[in-house]
Order: sequence, then structure tokens, then C-alpha cells
Amino acid sequence: MIGKILKTMRKIKGLTQNELAILTGIPQNTISQYENSKFEPNYKTVETISKCCGFEVKFISNDIVLTSDNINRKEL
Repeated sequence: MIGKILKTMRKIKGLTQNELAILTGIPQNTISQYENSKFEPNYKTVETISKCCGFEVKFISNDIVLTSDNINRKEL
């Protein structure tokens, strides 16, 4: 599911996988594997790709909206 979302964000921004790779520093073949659900990116990678595509990562549940701006993340 996340792969389809990443691909959609990239296409809306009008970027090729190679252009996104240059902007993010993530290898093009890795981006392809994320988009084809061969590998699942970690949160930081999703956030990096989202920002490059002009999107914000949000988690919504009933009346609660969590974003990277209003939560304190700890590396596990």
C-alpha cells in the first residue's frame, strides 16, 4: 500500500524515479522497489520522499491528527 502512495505522490509532483533519487539521495532502484512493494521503507524515508514531493505525512484517527510537527519520535 505505501508503495502505491509513494508512486502517486511522485507522479503528482511530476518527477521520474531518477529525479526523485537525485533529490532524496535514495538510489533509483530502491525507489522502484518501494513503489513495487518489494521492500517497505522506514518512517524517515517515507517522510523524506513525502517532503520532496510536497506532501506531509499524517496519521488520522477519529479526532486525533498526528504529524511529524506535533509528535516527538524516538528511534527504536
